[in-house]
Amino acid sequence: MAKSYEQSGVSLEAGYEAVRRMKKHVAKTERLGMMGNIGSFGGMFDLSLLKMKEPVLVSGTDGVGTKLKLAFWMNKHDTIGQDVVAMCVNDVLAQGAQPLFFLDYIAVGKNDPAQIEQIVKGVADGCVLANCALIGGETAEMPDMYEIGEYDIAGFTVGAVEKSKLIDGSKVNIGDTLIGIQSSGVHSNGFSLVRKIVMKDHNFDLYQHFKELNGKLGDVLLTPTKIYVKPVLEVLKTVDVHAICHITGGGFDENIPRVLKENQGVEIVENSWEKPPIFNFLEKWGDIPHREMFNIFNMGIGMILIVKPKDVAKTMEILRNCGENVFEIGKVTEKCEFDVMMR
Repeated sequence: MAKSYEQSGVSLEAGYEAVRRMKKHVAKTERLGMMGNIGSFGGMFDLSLLKMKEPVLVSGTDGVGTKLKLAFWMNKHDTIGQDVVAMCVNDVLAQGAQPLFFLDYIAVGKNDPAQIEQIVKGVADGCVLANCALIGGETAEMPDMYEIGEYDIAGFTVGAVEKSKLIDGSKVNIGDTLIGIQSSGVHSNGFSLVRKIVMKDHNFDLYQHFKELNGKLGDVLLTPTKIYVKPVLEVLKTVDVHAICHITGGGFDENIPRVLKENQGVEIVENSWEKPPIFNFLEKWGDIPHREMFNIFNMGIGMILIVKPKDVAKTMEILRNCGENVFEIGKVTEKCEFDVMMR
């Protein structure tokens, strides 16, 4: 044992124990192409096994922001890992890529092997949902940087897509239909405002059961971000999807225009989909202007597929067969603006 290092606040033994605990969770994420074992200096993946003719690699990295604060307050750490996976894999999916492998980075004030195991369990659960191999990562014990019991987490993923099937929005045309896939809740964006509303402005008890939410406030807010990989890849097998939007930070206003041309806009029919009740709750208690909600939160739509009108029925059938709640929420227009229609 390195006693001198221990006296500085870093426990090598706790680090070894954390790695032992996480191995069984990592093993669940094995998929075609995965090479080597956890603990090597570098994670390896054999791209040749995918037998792609012209593979394009698509990468993404992200974290979960201040949603972590809620996990600290509730001492619940087994779902936050799925959030960090979702934020990364849903992004590369928007280019049409299947996620291949994932790496995580966890920085802690003090290494608690049981806590680390719960975090990595969530990461592994997310990787299983995305059919993405967890091939490596880093756990850094950083005393004086983080409070005891607190941590930060970030992730990185690489996906691949045939060059001819890369989705970049270039096919989007006026008249195309927007198909929205329901979110599981707030996902992982807007939590600085969420925390202000529920903790600072109203001092709500996170363990309080709210009838309108059908659950405890903290549990509803910590609902992990939905991972859309498997159902959307199923659509891509047979439908020529023109664009995919992952609705994250900036809501509808910032994410949808990323796939549109200069002469294009969208018309959204708000009442065409069901919103999880948490959004009405936040709007009410935060006294947020209704239109502004669309520029902050996903408002119940976590991902949007833009397709030709003739492909709408087929796309929705595939997604519903995969267990998703889907809605025809609008269309591409020539207005060059974002319109939300209340009807």
